[in-house]
Amino acid sequence: MPEENPEVYYQCQRCGNCCRWPGDVRVTKKEISEIARFLAMDETEFVQQFTRLRSDRRGLSLIEKPNHECIFLEGIECTIQPVKPGQCRDFPNKWNFPGWREFCEAIPVPLAEKKP
Repeated sequence: MPEENPEVYYQCQRCGNCCRWPGDVRVTKKEISEIARFLAMDETEFVQQFTRLRSDRRGLSLIEKPNHECIFLEGIECTIQPVKPGQCRDFPNKWNFPGWREFCEAIPVPLAEKKP
């Protein structure tokens, strides 16, 4: 459950800090297809090269670099930004974790001011 004020939308500043947090980045079959197509790869090749079994063993997750950064993070840029997984797009508004504000540079915007 998001740890936030329900009347506030957090506007991402693309700082990349959430991409350095260790854990599972779930990917669905549709997301695998979209990312593989974006990378001009066969889906099977993408799964073998860039995914692992999630810790709950209920699906696939993107792999991490040895320092726990997302495999697709280059500096502070997501190299698959146009097709990044829903879990990434939804942070921190639809999900987050205790203490996320200590790391995330998202700017709180009252929902009344949020642009579509």
